[in-house]
Amino acid sequence: MFVLWPARLGLYRMVPQAAGGFFVYFAIALLVLHAIRPDYTIGDHMISDYAVGRWGWIMTSAFSALSLGCFILAIGFIRDGPRSWLAWAGAALLVVASAGLIVTALFPTDLETAPSTRTGDIHAISFLVNVVCVLASTLCLAVGFRGDPRWHSRAGPALIFAALLVASFVAQFMTLHRGAPYGITNRLFVVVLLAWFLSNSFWLAKASGKREELDHVR
Repeated sequence: MFVLWPARLGLYRMVPQAAGGFFVYFAIALLVLHAIRPDYTIGDHMISDYAVGRWGWIMTSAFSALSLGCFILAIGFIRDGPRSWLAWAGAALLVVASAGLIVTALFPTDLETAPSTRTGDIHAISFLVNVVCVLASTLCLAVGFRGDPRWHSRAGPALIFAALLVASFVAQFMTLHRGAPYGITNRLFVVVLLAWFLSNSFWLAKASGKREELDHVR
């Protein structure tokens, strides 16, 4: 009875659902900020700029939600993900990205027109750490999916997401200068990233559901 009660309460499925909920909050918060901060034009303002100013707390909460989503997603992969060291490495990198996103939330960026500060420098460093960890995690998971029969069908879409993430990040990096639409490429990267996270939440929910069914049979 002690072993079976989590499955009977559906707690296995709650892990990826909780992660998905945090990712959805992040998306909604961003949409709200676009509506209430029209002065931050999307062409020359990254999403981090929303953390500066009157409504900055919304962006801070959005980064915090993204951090929690990554952490819970990592827990889901450890419980129900592929049984390979690459997949576990991918989950570990999500934990590092989760910690980095807390730093991103606590240290707001510097606006392009403002002087450089230590807080802004910490934010920029945390952004790079987060991106590297997420990209490496995506590649590890994509390859790890191929080695597990339960996840093999997800390997192809995961590799596509990995390629899209790399391409969108390169586009963002190439536009990091005045006069370039770096705000648009930044949002493109975020859209692809959210699609990847939400897809993993959905895949984990299905894997958790199958585990729940097996536990009921036992």
